[in-house]
Amino acid sequence: MATYIYETIPSSSSEKPNRFEFRQGMKDAPLVVHPETGQPVRRVISGGISVLPKKGSPSSDSSCCSSGTCCS
Repeated sequence: MATYIYETIPSSSSEKPNRFEFRQGMKDAPLVVHPETGQPVRRVISGGISVLPKKGSPSSDSSCCSSGTCCS
């Protein structure tokens, strides 16, 4: 099960979207309406989080560039 972020689709330009989280299976179809209000919604695609080691830390020695070839 994954937690997805959805937002309501405003019916006018003066209305702001309302974001909420919804837990569902990865194979489940995306929601098209809010489960409580019935208002139209869309799934929000976000970047996620990544933790990068600081230069010189023990885990940074295991990068692909430590062998003398850069992976960029």
